[in-house]
Amino acid sequence: MINVAILIISDKSSLGLRDDQTGPALIEALSPHARVRPVQIIPDEFKAIKATLIELADAGEYDIIFTSGGTGLSPRDVTPEATLAAIERPVPGIPEAMRTASLEITPRAMLSRAVAGLRGKTLIINLPGSPKAALENVQVFLPTLEHAVETLRGDAHECADNT
Repeated sequence: MINVAILIISDKSSLGLRDDQTGPALIEALSPHARVRPVQIIPDEFKAIKATLIELADAGEYDIIFTSGGTGLSPRDVTPEATLAAIERPVPGIPEAMRTASLEITPRAMLSRAVAGLRGKTLIINLPGSPKAALENVQVFLPTLEHAVETLRGDAHECADNT
């Protein structure tokens, strides 16, 4: 079973000023493919994001951590920087693929600063904050989710796609 954590990064939601709709939407989309653990909601704070990512990854319970929020151009959008500070190896193809697919939907996709990378055997992937955009982006990754986790666990023996 693939184990996924979702980390919502939102000042308003963390203060209870806005209901989080992205977490439940991601749980629904990911549940057929993975066991999704309870969503955590934290503010757009570099230190809190970095510390939470490190804590979740180092616990060794999650194959993938999806973050949602804080990937834009706002001065408070620091999720990519915090993620880069937490990961050990980048995986640039994932956000490149998400941006490419998103550009087919909206030209605003080019403003995304999302990143992805590895900390130990955990893959961390930044998603946009809006439920619609987060779902569109996670759909781009879903076809490779299982193979990514098999590879992380050392269970993938053939990486060529012969289709």
